Amino acid sequence: QVQLVESGGGLVQAGGSLRLSCAASGTIFSIVAMKWYRQPPGKQRELVAFISDGSANYADSVKGRFTISRDNAKNTVYLQLNSLKPEDTAVYYCNAVSQTGRSHYNYWGQGTQVTVSS
Repeated sequence: QVQLVESGGGLVQAGGSLRLSCAASGTIFSIVAMKWYRQPPGKQRELVAFISDGSANYADSVKGRFTISRDNAKNTVYLQLNSLKPEDTAVYYCNAVSQTGRSHYNYWGQGTQVTVSS
């Protein structure tokens, strides 16, 4: 089992920045990838960024503005959000993918609200 706790959301003006944190605990040795998703109001959840084996990948909509990173010593993954736009407004969720044998399991945080005002 993996537990995830997010923090760092809030209200920011367009062009501003935020840093989201996701602290993992439990069987963290089994984690093979960490991801950030977001769910805008009235829309489906979408993948924003993920990091696996040290490589990072981003959705086209955030490429060049968001940065995902991890601090293994703190068991924490970060999402730096720069040059924020009103369309970035969403609940942001941290996701951990763990592997046991050939089986993969998904764990989710509780979500943190990011609101960008114009």
